[in-house]
Amino acid sequence: MDLSIVIPLYNEDESLPELISWIKSVVDKMNISYEAILVDDGSRDNSWEVIVKLSSEFAFVRGIKFQRNYGKSAALHEGFKLAQGNVVITMDADLQDSPEEITELYRMISEDKLDLVSGWKQKRHDPISKTIPTKIYNWAARKMSGVYLHDFNCGLKAYNCKVTKSIEVYGEMHRYIPIMAKRAGFVKIKEKVVQHQARKYGVTKFGLERFIFGFLDLMSITFVSRFSKSPMHFFGTLGVVMFFAGMIMAAYLGFQKYCALASGEAAALVTNSPYFYFGLTLMIMGSQMFLAGFLGELISRSSSDRNHYLIEKKI
Repeated sequence: MDLSIVIPLYNEDESLPELISWIKSVVDKMNISYEAILVDDGSRDNSWEVIVKLSSEFAFVRGIKFQRNYGKSAALHEGFKLAQGNVVITMDADLQDSPEEITELYRMISEDKLDLVSGWKQKRHDPISKTIPTKIYNWAARKMSGVYLHDFNCGLKAYNCKVTKSIEVYGEMHRYIPIMAKRAGFVKIKEKVVQHQARKYGVTKFGLERFIFGFLDLMSITFVSRFSKSPMHFFGTLGVVMFFAGMIMAAYLGFQKYCALASGEAAALVTNSPYFYFGLTLMIMGSQMFLAGFLGELISRSSSDRNHYLIEKKI
């Protein structure tokens, strides 16, 4: 199989027939074998009935239906497992991603030998309440991850099949697939300016809370990428610094009182100084941080994938 197109969807029964016809008209011209995997993420409309009908009309259409709504990451994960193509392309089902982009995305993976191509909606047909937070979020993602893409959350992406079989998309991590791919050793990542169409049917399924969750997920994937194998490097270092900062404060107060007593002056109680409580708090928090790192190290060492590495070639 040359190409797999994975399409997660939720309540998109109106757009599916038009989307599949559009995909067919584009990909048939490419003279390659292909499949379209529609992943119904617990839709409450007639999406699954439409998928069943499309699969009976078009041999390249396959479908997965979730019992309930699990989210886009889960839909992509199951779609990636089912995909058989050497090149995997993901796109949204709302017709805002143009199937006309498939030809060039496929070429960039198959001929240019890239690992991942991410779409960039340079001109967006979205309200300002969505575009401005998106720009801020993408800027933060670039700075924290070191992956320099303009649009991390664009649903239109193309992958070498090795990428989709090597990463695990979970939670809300679909936004950070390029970061996970880089972490797994797939560094040939580029982006392509793609068309962004105005929504034709239905309403958006995402609210402003996705930006809050997205930032928290970004912090999570950044931490996991750097310290999942050695949590003591983060927690232990932070704990040691905090503990010794508290020790220095306590030693300063003790030395100050010793000097006062040695000179015969009336020395104030150490507990009257706010530095005493700052120092005590830092020592307690430092000890807890060090213990957290130690426990994290024990969990990491006993993990089943502690020695799981991606091997590219072997002779």
